Amino acid sequence: MSGIQFDRIALIGIGLIGSSIAHDLKRLGLAKEVVVSTRSAETLKRAEELQLGDRYTPSSAEAVKDADLVIVSVPVGASESVAKDIAAHLKPGAIVTDVGSTKASVIAQMQPHMPSSVHFIPGHPLAGTEKSGPDAGFPGLFKGRWCIFTPVPGTDQAAIKRLRDFWETLGSRVDEMDPEHHDKVLAIVSHLPHLIAYNIVGTADDLETVTESEVIKYSASGFRDFTRLAASDPTMWRDVCLHNRDAILEMLARFSEDLASLQRAIRWGEGDKIFDLFTRTRAIRRSIVEAGQDVDAPDFGRHALDTKE
Repeated sequence: MSGIQFDRIALIGIGLIGSSIAHDLKRLGLAKEVVVSTRSAETLKRAEELQLGDRYTPSSAEAVKDADLVIVSVPVGASESVAKDIAAHLKPGAIVTDVGSTKASVIAQMQPHMPSSVHFIPGHPLAGTEKSGPDAGFPGLFKGRWCIFTPVPGTDQAAIKRLRDFWETLGSRVDEMDPEHHDKVLAIVSHLPHLIAYNIVGTADDLETVTESEVIKYSASGFRDFTRLAASDPTMWRDVCLHNRDAILEMLARFSEDLASLQRAIRWGEGDKIFDLFTRTRAIRRSIVEAGQDVDAPDFGRHALDTKE
């Protein structure tokens, strides 16, 4: 037990991230009361069956009353709707944060509706799996993972520290970025890989009739890892594409240019260029392992990472 950090925490949205936070709140005893809110009656019922909170309500406005910390865990396209719903019901001095994968858009949607009496601190925990819904969450998801804050100018430093302490208690390493810089970084390290995966798996699906199901039957490890990414929540990733459009298009253009360069090297038999690229990218993989963001194990380390202490 780490001890109570907030009297009441409201979780708006209870998918993979929200439910994983709920598991850690219970495991670490960080709140006297956890209120869970989601518009879906079925999801709310399942959250109660899983005992993810202490109270449950379909009304986000009801959920945030007297809450000291409000964590918005919804697809980024729903951020403004949630902000409008909760704004008039927020407790003065409350911290309001989110977990969205795009930050400039979330700030534009939420900040205009936040009363001056609360501390709005946009955030993004870089953790997750391809699964979604309240059953997908598990304790320890954030252990050793980065959580990035993109605070707006003038944010109270004591509030930032309090939220930093919260995420660090969950096991995260916390950093701060300018929101536009965050969106560009995430476009290359997260958004583009997912889009490539969606596209490759879609292409394979189109080829199924040509190859008489051999694409699926003989899937090698590389393709299987693409299908894992491509199994991610379609609503969430649709919203990411629409709300980080400029950065994603910039990275897609750069990727297309680099892919064309590789295509030319293969076409003209330029083995040195191909070898140099593969050597450089192999070194990047090693640096990721050395940074503690993965382990050097088969299957991209996923199974070993789940049990690593």
